[in-house]
Amino acid sequence: MTNSVPVIFDEIHAAAARLRDVAVRTPLLNSPALDARLDARIFVKAENLQRIGAFKFRGAYNFLSRLSAAKRERGVVAYSSGNHAQGVAYAARLLGIAATIVMPEDAPTVKLEGARRWGAAIRPYDRKTESREAIAQELASATGATLVRPFDDPDIIVGQGTVGLELAEQLEEAGQDADLLLVPCGGGGLLAGVSTAMRELSPRTRIFGVEPENYDDHRRSLKAGRRVRIKGAGFTRCDALAATIPGEITWPINQRNVNGFVMVSEAEVGMAISFAARHLKLVLEPGGAVALAAILREKLPVRGKTVAIVASGGNIDSELFQEYLSGHPQ
Repeated sequence: MTNSVPVIFDEIHAAAARLRDVAVRTPLLNSPALDARLDARIFVKAENLQRIGAFKFRGAYNFLSRLSAAKRERGVVAYSSGNHAQGVAYAARLLGIAATIVMPEDAPTVKLEGARRWGAAIRPYDRKTESREAIAQELASATGATLVRPFDDPDIIVGQGTVGLELAEQLEEAGQDADLLLVPCGGGGLLAGVSTAMRELSPRTRIFGVEPENYDDHRRSLKAGRRVRIKGAGFTRCDALAATIPGEITWPINQRNVNGFVMVSEAEVGMAISFAARHLKLVLEPGGAVALAAILREKLPVRGKTVAIVASGGNIDSELFQEYLSGHPQ
């Protein structure tokens, strides 16, 4: 696929075939405690249990597996705060491709160590003074390596779309039909892929993206009817979602498929992480917990409805995880 080709449902099926023997078909979980709390039927797509602890492996492997032998020989370069880095590193390891990842110096330790564990070379950078995109492009140009963008690429998007394909299949197997679906949203790649699959397989489902406060570029863009860049200067621990403008490719897909966007606060995310650990027995990172936070705080009416959410990642440093548990003991 090229950037001029729209993401289509058939390509998600093709990506699922490539991923069949390497990706985890993550479970779709239902919790009586969550159902009782919200007077609803809630299903959690646990992508924190995916390879490398996040959905990002799906898109990375789909992209890398389609490279020619000549391109594989020259290696790949990616930029990421963590989960895309790990996804590319692990996919490259499986396919025998050399990988260099441009990562911020303050990336979560668990994500930095994960990328190194799978054999990637790490090029650190300073978020405040350097551009990760410029560094990665310079490395790719100098070495002939292929640049693997974190979300704004059709092959990445359709790989992430396999989350939606599985989700729809699992809901059907459970005899359920979702009224609402909530998906974490940073650059919009996961949301674009999942919404494309769900619009085909469950057209009545209303789809919402969930963003952290201070990084609501999609919400503002939908309101304006065009891509809006935000300053993105506010604090967030949702490093996986700290995008400042929707992707050129992801935006028109989401603008067409998604019904709306909601925001969650840092405190609401912390509460959701604690709830997930105590009641769902799931370890979630901040960016991976935003959809759960949104329903726990009822950012949308959920009572009496069947609701699906994506828990997109579980890579969190142990000290921060303990801080959330201590800060939200109930």
